[in-house]
Amino acid sequence: MKKRWVQAEAGEKETTDLLAQQLTIDPSLAAVLVQRGIKTFDEARYFFRPSLKDLHDPYLMKDMDKAITRIDEALSSGERVLIYGDYDVDGTTAVTLAYSFFKQFTSEIEYYIPDRHKEGYGISRQGIDYAAENQFTLIIALDCGIKSVEMIDYANSLGVDFIICDHHLPGNTLPAAVAVLDPKRADCPYPFKELAGCGIGFKLAQAYCIKHGLPTVKYEKYMDLVMVSIAADIVPVVDENRILAHHGLILLNTNPCTGLKALMETTGRKKIFTLTDVVFTLAPRINAAGRMDHAREAVKMMLCEEKESADVQSLLINLQNTERKTSDQNITAEALKLIGDCEILMNKKTTVVYNEAWNKGVIGIVASRLTETYFRPTIVLTHSNGYLTGSARSVPGFDLYEALLSCSDLLVQFGGHKFAAGLSMLPEHLEIFSERFEQAVASTITEDMLRPEIAIDTQIELQQITGKFHRIISQMAPFGPENMAPVFVSHGLELMGRASIVGDNHIKLSVKQQNSPIFDCIGFGLAEYERILMPGKPFSMCYTIEENVWKDQPRIQLNIKGIHTDY
Repeated sequence: MKKRWVQAEAGEKETTDLLAQQLTIDPSLAAVLVQRGIKTFDEARYFFRPSLKDLHDPYLMKDMDKAITRIDEALSSGERVLIYGDYDVDGTTAVTLAYSFFKQFTSEIEYYIPDRHKEGYGISRQGIDYAAENQFTLIIALDCGIKSVEMIDYANSLGVDFIICDHHLPGNTLPAAVAVLDPKRADCPYPFKELAGCGIGFKLAQAYCIKHGLPTVKYEKYMDLVMVSIAADIVPVVDENRILAHHGLILLNTNPCTGLKALMETTGRKKIFTLTDVVFTLAPRINAAGRMDHAREAVKMMLCEEKESADVQSLLINLQNTERKTSDQNITAEALKLIGDCEILMNKKTTVVYNEAWNKGVIGIVASRLTETYFRPTIVLTHSNGYLTGSARSVPGFDLYEALLSCSDLLVQFGGHKFAAGLSMLPEHLEIFSERFEQAVASTITEDMLRPEIAIDTQIELQQITGKFHRIISQMAPFGPENMAPVFVSHGLELMGRASIVGDNHIKLSVKQQNSPIFDCIGFGLAEYERILMPGKPFSMCYTIEENVWKDQPRIQLNIKGIHTDY
């Protein structure tokens, strides 16, 4: 599917020029900063020098004082505390953080991760029963619980208190927990709304340390876990998330927890890890535990203090990831065939597919792959515990959550946000749900949303790309949602020699522009462009700028995102 090129609107020239002058940087880089809301020297300093001193006061979060008071009561009286969390990366890192932190102050503490296949998402009755039967009187729930109104009522009836630390959108009614920590609460004044679930756990630990006058290292040592959750949960890498991701990456690359260090070694990578490396190498492995077996295996790995046990546990996780790859590849192939063989499905603006035999643990990945292929809101369903359970994925610009909300009368449960969600329904509702979901999407989605785009920051000339230019871009990292690596476009480029296809469908070439230096370029999965590029024929290219190290020699390389021929 051919992608649209969409170039961002330029900011006010006077603002851009002044910022470029104050920072002594190329005006094109200043333009990129202005487009991202960085318009003054002080805003640039905040952006380029992420400081832990700029973390927000955790007590600005609604109910934080109530949460710390209840935890103090539990710890001082020797109550049993259960740390409860979701089975994905955000949930397992959050459980690891909260359990490790509070274990410093009590031995009466355990953790609980629900079984994805038997209990499903969120607070489960089985988990509450486990707590009550084992005399746990306080549950701290992380990355889940904001919609578990009935389950919290059930826990209250058994004398089990809850503190909820969640970051998902609340429903119309908040659970009757002792404290509900969620910046997305309508009445929460916390200034940053996009923390991951593990980030909420981090703020809880920070608040505890502030109250008790404990050194910041008591909670800052867990920033590698918070960074992994930020990367995996695809939350905006701005404001507090940017600070935590920046310092978490430093910790990951210098002194990570023993479990993460062992997992890093299983990837075979020797270089410095970036947020992108975490997304594509560490996060899938951590997730694989809950997808293929039980997520507590991931928590056990991240809690390991001895290298030997961490090595054993990380190898188990790595094996589960290998099994996960095979499973999701097979299911994706089946789903693609199902769609390709059905003209009705091919012509819809949504994809809803179901197979009772599909592994519940990988259907989220499959939904993402189908969305990449057909670029439309997608739901993949399987059968679990008498219900159809599924994962939904959206396309940029379309609010998936609102579409599901319009069909909520047909759903037993659903939750998530505008880009991704989970849901379950009775089997007999599948057909009418598919029709209603298609109607909801078709009536609100635009044709532009159904066509992938390449978001371009600004146009530059190749001769602008210098070592300093690249160093400034590198300082804009870590990259992620709302702070993606800048994409540039250049026109009238000349192919040097011939383009070649390398590896698995990749293209490699060298270019120049008038009197510019020659730059090596790589386009992953873009071998299709090889047939349209000809020596002597000018073309346009959009790309990111990165460093490629070959035989210990670093060189600037252009990572191709798209090519248009100018003839």
